[in-house]
Amino acid sequence: MALERLSERGRALLVLLLLGLGVVELISLPFGGGLGLPQGILLGILLIIAVLSSAAASTQTTILPTARTTLSMARAHAMPHSLGKIHPRYLTPHISTIIMGALSIAWYVGLTIVSEDILFDSLAALGLMIAFYIGITGFACTIYYRRELTRSVKNFFFIGVGPSLGGAILFFLLIKNGIELADPANSESGNSWFGIGPPLVIAVFFLFLGIFLMVIQWRKVPEFFKLRPQVVPAGFLEGEAAPPPPVADQAAEIEEEIR
Repeated sequence: MALERLSERGRALLVLLLLGLGVVELISLPFGGGLGLPQGILLGILLIIAVLSSAAASTQTTILPTARTTLSMARAHAMPHSLGKIHPRYLTPHISTIIMGALSIAWYVGLTIVSEDILFDSLAALGLMIAFYIGITGFACTIYYRRELTRSVKNFFFIGVGPSLGGAILFFLLIKNGIELADPANSESGNSWFGIGPPLVIAVFFLFLGIFLMVIQWRKVPEFFKLRPQVVPAGFLEGEAAPPPPVADQAAEIEEEIR
């Protein structure tokens, strides 16, 4: 019950806290002190409102996508089951939302206190990780719907060429930026960690951390990792074929077989 009560106000409090940090940051800027913009106080207030509105959207995009990603993975047994619980009243992944929000705040506040240079280097590393997983998603889309590609020109370009081209571009940028960020001079701090730039070190660290956590989950709940690769049958997009069974259902069947 305590966790449910926390979830009712949790998202709002997390957003307000992050916005409060944004206000403090704005006040510390040259135009923040006394709102002394050359154009006057009104434009200064409008500017701060605009920045805070953007910050509010950013906090939502920080918390919500990660919470729903962990929800999806937990329901498929790829992550701990508790992350897939749904709040009975609000119908949201409350545990995932609270944990992801708390981790976001801890990361931002902690690195801001320790070193803002490391914070910005971590953001550069985040760009590498985003390029990696969204690039893989593009290729996975084409592979998953490959039996639909030749059914129409639209399918070929929008399901085949588009996602694959996007994945290729992202992997090109991943390699290009990875090479550039290996040079310590291209980092925010200009420091060298193990002879290379901090952003690349941070990205590689989280890559191996993810592999380590995946191995733990694999040993603990192997059902998801025993799933067979799926592909959408031809005619699915036209309503002529049934969709593949949900991953969660397949994982449950494998779990029953193991028992």
